[in-house]
Amino acid sequence: MKRFGTANWKGSGKEGKGTNSTQSGVLKDAQYSFNTRFAEGIGTNPEELIAAAHAGCFTMKLSFVLGAAGFTPDNIDTKCTITLGDGAITESHLEVKATVPGIDAAKFAECAAEAKANCPVSKLLNTNITMDASLA
Repeated sequence: MKRFGTANWKGSGKEGKGTNSTQSGVLKDAQYSFNTRFAEGIGTNPEELIAAAHAGCFTMKLSFVLGAAGFTPDNIDTKCTITLGDGAITESHLEVKATVPGIDAAKFAECAAEAKANCPVSKLLNTNITMDASLA
């Protein structure tokens, strides 16, 4: 399977403007700029998109890991925060809260650690990945 996204940029790095689009059309010409990346401008940025991808991938992987261990989650909420510093992504931090009937905290922590280590986006990222995982 292959998926693609596109970007277009016009102008200099600081004054220019760009757009991002995805194959599915969920993003179509979503605006990004210096201000959306390094300030509080309106629009998206690559780090926000990586955060959404990591949160989504990890959450689905955790559901599969829990299922393989004999548990079906009622709900998994994941927030991913990407840290950009000195021209590099330096950290991806996952905050996970889940409702999983019948599981104890130790088994949940084991499953969450396995999902963190083995979701495809975690494997792709060449950065420190940290996590706080708890049962709701």
